[in-house]
Amino acid sequence: MRIAQVAPLYESVPPYAYGATERVVSYLTEELVRRGHDVTLFASGDSRTLARLVPICERGLWRDARVWDTLTHHLRQLDQVARNAGQFDVVHFHGDPLHLPLTRSMSCDSLTTLHGRLLPSDHGPLFREFAEAPLVSISDDQRGPIPWANWQTTVHHGLPLDEMTYEEKPGEYLLFLGRMMPEKRPDLAIEIARRAGLPLKMAAKIHPGERDYFWLQIEPLLRECRGFVEYLGEVGGSARKELIANARALLFPIEWQEPFGMVMIEAMASGTPVIAFSRGAVPEVLEHGISGLIVDGVDEAVGAVANIGDLDRAGCRREFEQRFTAARMTDDYLAVYDRLLAARTASAQELERLRLMAR
Repeated sequence: MRIAQVAPLYESVPPYAYGATERVVSYLTEELVRRGHDVTLFASGDSRTLARLVPICERGLWRDARVWDTLTHHLRQLDQVARNAGQFDVVHFHGDPLHLPLTRSMSCDSLTTLHGRLLPSDHGPLFREFAEAPLVSISDDQRGPIPWANWQTTVHHGLPLDEMTYEEKPGEYLLFLGRMMPEKRPDLAIEIARRAGLPLKMAAKIHPGERDYFWLQIEPLLRECRGFVEYLGEVGGSARKELIANARALLFPIEWQEPFGMVMIEAMASGTPVIAFSRGAVPEVLEHGISGLIVDGVDEAVGAVANIGDLDRAGCRREFEQRFTAARMTDDYLAVYDRLLAARTASAQELERLRLMAR
C-alpha cells in the first residue's frame, strides 16, 4: 500500500523530548515501513525515518528561533501533499484539521486522526461542513463533545516493545513529566509529593504562552520546596527513559479532559505505575490496581503514594504489552485503510455498473 503520513511541523518526527503526536506518527510510520508498505512522511527536515521524507522546513518550528507564524509553514506542507496526492492510496493527516477542504479534491482516500481536545463550538460546525471526512479518535472519551461526527474507530496510541527501559527496582522519587501548563496541574503534583514525603522530579517543557504561568505560579513553589522538588527542564533521549523507569510512580493530576496521555503508557512500558486523577481518557488507559491507581483529588493521591508499592511493576509492563504496542496500533490503522480502499473500489464498481446499464 502507498501511504502518506502528514505530521505537524512543531517538532521533528520523532521529537527530541516533548511531542506526543510526532512520537505517534514516528512509531506508526516506522512500523508500516517494516511491514513492507511504501510510506512517505511529510514532516520537518530534522526528522529521522526509514520512510521517504518530504522536508517542509529545516527543523521543528518550535526549535527555530526565526519562526513566528507557524501557519505559513503548514500551508506550504498542504500544498506539497496536494501536488503529490496522486502517488498515494491513502493520505493520513495528524494534527490541526486545516487540510479538510483539500481532501475534497484529492484523488486518493484520506484519514484524519485528531490528537487534541474537541470543542463543540469550534469543531462542531467544522465537522458538519465536512461530514464526509473519515475521522479517528485516540480515545472514546475524546469523542464526547461531538459524538455524531464521522468516526471510523478509536485507535489508542502504542509504543515499540523496546522503546522504553524496564526497571524492576525503582528509586524513591515521584515524577511529573510533560508540559508545564495549568490544566496538567504541576502545582498539585508538588503538593502531593510534599504531603506524601517523597522527593519530586519535574521534567516539563514550558511553551512561550505558558511562561507567565510558570514564573508566577510554579517557580515560587520550586523555590519554597528547594531541595525537595527538582525541576529538570525539558528532558529527552536516554535520560528521559531512565527518569521514567527509575521513578516510584508517575503523577498525573490532570484537571482537563486529556484525550489520551502518552506518558501514561510510556510509564507502563517502564514498569512504573501511574497515580492519576479520573479525568479524560485516564479510565480508558489505566487499569486501576494493575497499571496504576485512579484517584479523585489530592487526598486520595497522597494515600495512593503510600500504597503504590503494592502494585507489581511486571504487571504494569504486561498491561502495556497486551494493549499499547505500536504493532497493535498499526494493525488498527491498517484495518481502517483497508476499509476506506474497499469502499472506494466498491463505489467505482457500482458507478461502472450503472454506466454500462445506461448504454
